[in-house]
Amino acid sequence: MGKDVIIACDFASAEQTYAFLDLFTEEKPFLKIGMELFYAEGPQIVREIKKRGHRIFLDLKLHDIPNTVKKAMAVLSNLDVDICNLHAAGTTAMMKGALEGLTRADGTRPLLIAVTQLTSTDQESMEQDLLIHEPIDQVVMHYAKTAKNAGLDGIVCSPLEAGKVHDVCGKDFLTITPGVRFADGDKGDQKRVMTPEAAKEIGSDYIVVGRPITQAADPVAAYRRCVKEFVD
Repeated sequence: MGKDVIIACDFASAEQTYAFLDLFTEEKPFLKIGMELFYAEGPQIVREIKKRGHRIFLDLKLHDIPNTVKKAMAVLSNLDVDICNLHAAGTTAMMKGALEGLTRADGTRPLLIAVTQLTSTDQESMEQDLLIHEPIDQVVMHYAKTAKNAGLDGIVCSPLEAGKVHDVCGKDFLTITPGVRFADGDKGDQKRVMTPEAAKEIGSDYIVVGRPITQAADPVAAYRRCVKEFVD
């Protein structure tokens, strides 16, 4: 599977989203639809963007009891998204339930990815707020191995951990990495970040890029720069 850049469409409305997508007259970028846009517009925004020819990573980070997640994933599977996700902290039973719900009658399903630790989380906040005292890279690797053993396709992780995830879980276990910024850009609220070029070198399979593209003076040029640095 080739590397790709996923644009985080963290907009508040369909109008803002379509205005952004209309800038792209040649490419059909892979898009991430997160909580803000999905909660504002509902499933219809996914259907409309799919009609436009985009692949979609539906980033809702499910985390609930196994039966609830199983039923929710069955609904999301019918939206024909390409990737969806959940929290690895929800346990193996929840992840297996999610896979069952996600798998359609013909045996096909979207890719299912687990979130390990959010890129806004650092060692200090993990220890103080979550009472997890192991080193953060060990926690991420444990979550990754648990997700793989549950049958998932990969994890969302910081680009700083992507290479080690492949060492632990194999090169075919996907790493989707947010927290990517251009070398000359603002880190925003992300604490564990990396440039697209560095993410490529360390082995990320997909990078998720939001504000460095969506808030750029020329979003199409910023997207192309990202593709050039990460894919080409």
